[in-house]
Amino acid sequence: MTLHSLQDVLVERIAARQKITFADFMALVLYWPRGGYYTTTSASASAGDYFTAPSAHPVFGAILALLLEEMWRLLDCPRPFVVVEPGAGSGQLARDITAYAEHLDASFRQALQYVAVDRSARLASSPGDGSFERLIAAGLPLKGVTGCILSNELLDALPVHRVTIRNGRLQEIYVAYKDGRFLEVEDEPSTPLLVARLAGEGVSLEEGQRAELCLELDSWVQDVAAVLERGFVLTVDYGYEAQDLYSRHRFPGTLRCYYRHTLASSPYVRVGEQDITAHVDFTAVASLGARYGLASQPLQTQAVFLNNLGMQSFQRRLATSGLGQRQRDANRMAMLDLARAGGMGDFKVLVQSKNIAASAIFGVQGASAEWKDRLERLPLPLLDDQHLALMEARYPHAAHSWGEGWPWR
Repeated sequence: MTLHSLQDVLVERIAARQKITFADFMALVLYWPRGGYYTTTSASASAGDYFTAPSAHPVFGAILALLLEEMWRLLDCPRPFVVVEPGAGSGQLARDITAYAEHLDASFRQALQYVAVDRSARLASSPGDGSFERLIAAGLPLKGVTGCILSNELLDALPVHRVTIRNGRLQEIYVAYKDGRFLEVEDEPSTPLLVARLAGEGVSLEEGQRAELCLELDSWVQDVAAVLERGFVLTVDYGYEAQDLYSRHRFPGTLRCYYRHTLASSPYVRVGEQDITAHVDFTAVASLGARYGLASQPLQTQAVFLNNLGMQSFQRRLATSGLGQRQRDANRMAMLDLARAGGMGDFKVLVQSKNIAASAIFGVQGASAEWKDRLERLPLPLLDDQHLALMEARYPHAAHSWGEGWPWR
């Protein structure tokens, strides 16, 4: 049997139906087993297209380790305490969390069972010391989990339908193929669920406005709720609540393509070689969660969430860390990146819970004085070789030593 290229598969699918939804196009481009971006791109290659919070600085994983320890306590210290990370990619976040957990409560360390899940075999070949389990799977083939299901920049990569308003009616934007190139065509929606999603959120698009709707959120949230017996769901991603996401000032929509750290202009070029994402509708995530038994806490920005958990305490400690100027600058810039307005600091964090009557966790309500005091006694997370290479690629000047006297030291 001939192994078809991704381009061949796309053209054949379109030829059979004249057009396909953008959701079908995006699913093939990102996840087709023989040529999809996430299934065939190596971890090092994909890191060349975008930066994520775990790759920016290990303090992100350290703070999440502290948060997971708090969740464990709120659940009355179960053993095992299972953390499932779908979309784990290279396993960087898993490594950072489990590494910092070594400095936390001994009973928590012994209870922690971390399962990194990804559909790509790149996870199996990524570096690691055996501190977490690796599972190659497209979904969540687990059940009865007591603990936390944690995802970082996963939902933005779920396939989306694209819609617009034409002559006052909702039209779906399909993908066709003609004269050797992909093109967009508009037609009636492929499913009434698109109209229902917008109506349910009280959203009215303007004439000509484009928007992305992720119907896969329904099955995703349902699966997560089914896997989780008791505990938390922690979702970190870029997106907005519906009234903001579909407002007029996002008139062209939020579909984005990334290639070598550059925002690319079209999803129809370099198929399988560039990332395609769309901002997450957190109103849908929360409302679907309520349908399937997940109670949502207030949505926070990543900046507020991390600072509530004490990241600024770690930042202040850099000044007395004994590091050289170059290392201090590199660590400070990377930490600031995690909370930078207009960047990762604007990402959203949604905490949901199931079968637990717990007050808001510190990431939502702010850390206690006891929590902050403990941070002063814990090891300071610092850039290592795995993170520093990415840091210097993003900020080449961070690799230059200005001398211990600059600036005004």
